[in-house]
Amino acid sequence: MSTEKNNWGEGVFDLLSWFRMDRVHDARVMVVGSGALGNEALKNLALFGIGHIYVVDFDTIEYSNLTRSILFREEDADKGYYKADVAAARVREINKNVEIHPIIGRLDAEVGLGLYRSVDVVLGCLDSQIARMQLNRQCIRAGVPWVDGGIDNLVGMARVFKKGVNCYECELSESSKIQIYNKLSCSDVARRNTEHGRVPTTPVIASIIGAVQVQEAMKLLHEGYVKDGTFTSLCGRWFNYEGSHMTTRVYKSAVWSDDCMAHEDWEPVIAVDNLGAGMTVASALQCISEKLGTSNVEINLRNTRFVDKLVTRGDNKVFNVMCPEFRVADSIDADRRLYTRLNSDINQNAFENIDSTFPYQDLTLNQVGIPYWDVLQVSTDKGMYFLEMAADRNYYDSRI
Repeated sequence: MSTEKNNWGEGVFDLLSWFRMDRVHDARVMVVGSGALGNEALKNLALFGIGHIYVVDFDTIEYSNLTRSILFREEDADKGYYKADVAAARVREINKNVEIHPIIGRLDAEVGLGLYRSVDVVLGCLDSQIARMQLNRQCIRAGVPWVDGGIDNLVGMARVFKKGVNCYECELSESSKIQIYNKLSCSDVARRNTEHGRVPTTPVIASIIGAVQVQEAMKLLHEGYVKDGTFTSLCGRWFNYEGSHMTTRVYKSAVWSDDCMAHEDWEPVIAVDNLGAGMTVASALQCISEKLGTSNVEINLRNTRFVDKLVTRGDNKVFNVMCPEFRVADSIDADRRLYTRLNSDINQNAFENIDSTFPYQDLTLNQVGIPYWDVLQVSTDKGMYFLEMAADRNYYDSRI
């Protein structure tokens, strides 16, 4: 028997005095990471009937994922399917009324800020500090709250970050910041080599923390009940669960430092309907010049750099790669001459900004490393502007 979208949860969730069916069905939620935590979060979002879900992950399914990932099967690992694709397909099996869109890519360099700005809440189901810091910066720029979750063995934590209240980067210790900044200053090849490794977890701890994350997301979608005291949010608080002795603790942890580098106020954002990532650099610069009324335009590449050449140290051999920095590692993997040298013997020739002097004007913005539906930070002689590439606003919805 089919279930109409507007009937999902009727007779169940409408028994909850606080539950707003229309709010949930219209909600837009992004889940970044679709491993153990992401599986649990996606399952619960589907059961609640969240109307629109975007799941972001660049990784493929391995056999080690099967012990704690309810949405994955052995055949998925056999064929090396992408986690985001499989997770999305299994969510549709749970609730066919959910519109879920898989995005195979990096959360910063391959997911446009316009998409972040369009969602109500982001769930971070990540396993590295670098990824959390990148997600935190994107969410601050977009002005959207995000729910962080973390698991390790029988221990788990969850917390909510909201612009102006608390910040992931502000709460890091100085030693952690130094380690992360050092990694971020490295080439993407060197950085990738420092991020391998698995965290020991169990399906139980993933279930607990994933459930808490979705519970906090539901509170954000029903924020009026937080304001009137019906609910207490984890915004500015830290929930810690320790499974060995079944103890929990919630304590305050709200830091927002005025001098934090993550606190970028990307406002106001100007939507440009004829600007998109499929345009060539030359066309985009012309479009922006006409929109802003100035010929002095520079697009700042904030999440990645464009690398045209790799130069080997010592013998100064030049290898053309012509790709965003986050794809350089793939180019090295594909070239055995470079693979044996890896990061210690290679220099990158990289561009951090794009203007009329950029030598590759025929490349598209996406080829340079700018994702679809992004918000461009543009420097001009009139000041700084933030331009939404609104021509791409339906790009992610077409990925089903």
